[in-house]
Amino acid sequence: MKNIIENEVNTILSDILEDYQKERAVDKMDIYNQPDKAEIMNILDELFSIVYPGFFRDKTHKIYNIEHTVSTVIEDVMFHLNKQIMVVLKYTKVFQDGEEEKLEEFSQNACVQFMKSIPKVREYLETDLQAAYDGDPAARSKDEIIFSYPGIYAITVYRLAHELFLLNVPLIPRMMTEQAHSKTGIDIHPGATIGKYFFIDHGTGIVVGETTIIGEHVKLYQGVTLGALSTKGGQKLRDVRRHPTIKDNVTIYSGASILGGETVIEEGVVVGGNSFITKSISKGTKVSVKNQELVYHSDDETLHQNASDESWFYII
Repeated sequence: MKNIIENEVNTILSDILEDYQKERAVDKMDIYNQPDKAEIMNILDELFSIVYPGFFRDKTHKIYNIEHTVSTVIEDVMFHLNKQIMVVLKYTKVFQDGEEEKLEEFSQNACVQFMKSIPKVREYLETDLQAAYDGDPAARSKDEIIFSYPGIYAITVYRLAHELFLLNVPLIPRMMTEQAHSKTGIDIHPGATIGKYFFIDHGTGIVVGETTIIGEHVKLYQGVTLGALSTKGGQKLRDVRRHPTIKDNVTIYSGASILGGETVIEEGVVVGGNSFITKSISKGTKVSVKNQELVYHSDDETLHQNASDESWFYII
């Protein structure tokens, strides 16, 4: 019997190599001038060991001197982050000429400013951790939350990526938050602005858009979308406020969607599960979906009684 694959492999190779020559976005071959995703993920892991020194670290070596250990990690992060920033800067109009001195100056300053923001990031994360502990009766300890809660992982990645976003570092912040998205199902754009004591419970399916503004003491449950009313305008909507503002002490239960750049959810609002909101809600309001009508097919007559007319606020 003839080996069909062996006979055809050279033809397939020729066809694919020819297809690479069409100069489309998918044909880009300059791998040495593109960011290294694996290296950026390693940087993210090392940042976790700086942010949570007692929880995420290399345990193959005994730590006798915390100063030496942290110094080594910081220097490693800055060395590799500097390299990656230099690469991604070439994606921007300002640095398209690739002038090495300009790239180096910007990337080194960005690295320094980013690392100087770590104490601020940790200050915010301490409040997020407290909010998770206070808000979840299933939590037995803060250690449990750090080790196992997808919400705190996604928030940590967001807070780190947000600092790079504020420094106008392209691409890398989004790669970091998309890593959290892939691991947790929680999609927080690094451009969003989020205050202290931010609590995400369960988390799967949450979307927080780029221009979202969230105040302090805000709780989100699974399936919440803070999104745009429409993105059919495409690139014309870049830098336009498309996502809602959520003020302090707001709770948004599972499956709720709040859309639009002009939509403001004022302080103390409770948004019930599966609500669909495109207009602003005034302070202290409870928004709920009226009980759905359930249809039962059973010989048990008690199931056929009309459901109560009460409203419900959440699904967990």
